Amino acid sequence: MAEPTPVNGQITDAITQGDLTALGNAPAMAMGTLYQHLAHSTGILFQNAVAAQQQAAITAQAATVQGVATLYSIDTASAGVATQKIFGVTPAAKES
Repeated sequence: MAEPTPVNGQITDAITQGDLTALGNAPAMAMGTLYQHLAHSTGILFQNAVAAQQQAAITAQAATVQGVATLYSIDTASAGVATQKIFGVTPAAKES
């Protein structure tokens, strides 16, 4: 109990106990808040990772489509000549 004061000792004790309860609960409340913030940040991290994967997949698909379109747009005769030059094959002699 506190020193004798004009205030009732029970009131002083109740206030002191309330203050001590708040001080005792502060670390647990702080850790709870920290865990909530960490969980929220981790959730945002995973959401951003999924969004990045989706964007990468769309970019890869667009690059594939562009490559296939380029391959289909090449003239077959020029492709044949280029293939012969790459492999060192000479064209067959024409019979007259």
